Amino acid sequence: MRTEDFSYSLPPEAIAQAPATRRDASQLVVVHRASRSVEFSLFQHLQNHFRPGDVLVANNSRVIPARLRARKVEGGGHLEVLLLAPSPEGGWWVMLRPGKRVRPQTRIAVTHPTHSIHATVLDKAPDGRCRIAFDPNVDVLALAEECGEIPLPPYIQREAPQEVDRDRYQTVYSAHPGSVAAPTAGLHFTPELLHRLQSNGIEFRTITLHVGLGTFAPVKVDRIEDHVMHAESYRVPAETADAINRAKAEGRRIIAIGTTSLRVLESVAAAHHGRMAGGEGETRLFLYPPARFQVVDALLTNFHLPRSTLLMLVSAFAAPGTTEGRTLILETYQQALARGLRFFSYGDAMLLL
Repeated sequence: MRTEDFSYSLPPEAIAQAPATRRDASQLVVVHRASRSVEFSLFQHLQNHFRPGDVLVANNSRVIPARLRARKVEGGGHLEVLLLAPSPEGGWWVMLRPGKRVRPQTRIAVTHPTHSIHATVLDKAPDGRCRIAFDPNVDVLALAEECGEIPLPPYIQREAPQEVDRDRYQTVYSAHPGSVAAPTAGLHFTPELLHRLQSNGIEFRTITLHVGLGTFAPVKVDRIEDHVMHAESYRVPAETADAINRAKAEGRRIIAIGTTSLRVLESVAAAHHGRMAGGEGETRLFLYPPARFQVVDALLTNFHLPRSTLLMLVSAFAAPGTTEGRTLILETYQQALARGLRFFSYGDAMLLL
């Protein structure tokens, strides 16, 4: 399929620039895949679409304040450092902006309120990432918490993140720091809503996938089959794997909260003959029409960017094993736009049943 097949027109005013007044105040579009019908609801009524025995699986990765302000030691040019992930070879993979003219061995100084912290560019990858090494004994995650900014996506147009973003660009169940973008489907949940769901017999389980370039890197090729995903690390607790295997054996539904959760579950199932297993690993799974799905029965997600891997995944899930889901999703997006729904990270939600 062509990347252009997943384009659509989006007026700028449809892009949510701030979170809703309350997490669960968002609107909810429910897509019934079998009948290809669509209904409009509110996220706070989510429980109306679930059954006792359903298993919700959420990504509990925590967004780190991954954007650091820095400058070149020689020449003093300003830089923005976006932390991506620790490198197995040592140091951290980052994106530098502007980074085109940054060469290996360039020394940079991170802006810190009380003292100087330096790093050295070790090498550059063909995709533009840089591997840098911080001064010895620097706790990078602690540095980010002290000096970093929440890495809001570029379509949220502010000079800098606001204090509200530290709370609202984070799920209420986030636990393990490591993501550079939020698993946004989970942003709508409140502790009260989760409690209500569990009181109604719905299980809540977690996995961890640290969101990096693999999730939000743009598709730059004409044929989507030629796109290569970046690896992202994940962990599946044994109790989550056991709960899913029990539910599948008993005919109960598995509902992924977000595309990241879905990719983890389907990655593990592909490696274990359709069953879940606890453990850690990396995934480069890229799902697009006409993909099939072994574990996930329903998907809660947000509205995604044109030409993105996330839009391709949702299109595949809308009609597994066919290429018809793209039309259903793009038509649903147009209905959502006509009703004034809000798109992207701080926007409204979609449930595919």
